[in-house]
Amino acid sequence: MGRKSSIRRLPEEVRHFLEGELASGQHTLDELIDLLRERFPAHEEELPSRSAVHRYGQQLERRLAAIRASTEAAKIIRAQAGDREDARSEALTAMIQSELFESIMDMQEAQDMDPQERIGLLSKAAKNIATLTRSSVALKKYQEDAVAARLAEQEKNLEEVAQAQGMTADQVTFWREKVLGIR
Repeated sequence: MGRKSSIRRLPEEVRHFLEGELASGQHTLDELIDLLRERFPAHEEELPSRSAVHRYGQQLERRLAAIRASTEAAKIIRAQAGDREDARSEALTAMIQSELFESIMDMQEAQDMDPQERIGLLSKAAKNIATLTRSSVALKKYQEDAVAARLAEQEKNLEEVAQAQGMTADQVTFWREKVLGIR
């Protein structure tokens, strides 16, 4: 097992400051290293190298881009979905499932993770995946029930219209099977 990255070994205060500055994108790497030295002179010996800050910045940017993409997708879904069958929940569930999958893949690739910590994280992920799966199954059932209710309503309307219009049984069957798709 490799050792923790120099960024992960920083005191929390220093790491959070670094993450905030990286996320802002206002500094070059050299400016950021100088800013860390000025702001945290007591931690001069612990400060990361330029290449470590660069690698960490790339990882952070990938994560932030994924969060931005997920947020944007949720906004689009919310704006476009009538949500009669709870399409937003379905889309959010799919995004969460994708994110959990990516996180597990990242964890498998991590060289500097303690095996005990990895087992603990996988255990938590398994519990969350089980909850997400139950939610997904319940959502699918809700969607099926909503479609069945809509079909039943359409069939009832067909019966009323057929009766009012004096349609024959063959005409009703035609409309039921060809238009509504009910057998």
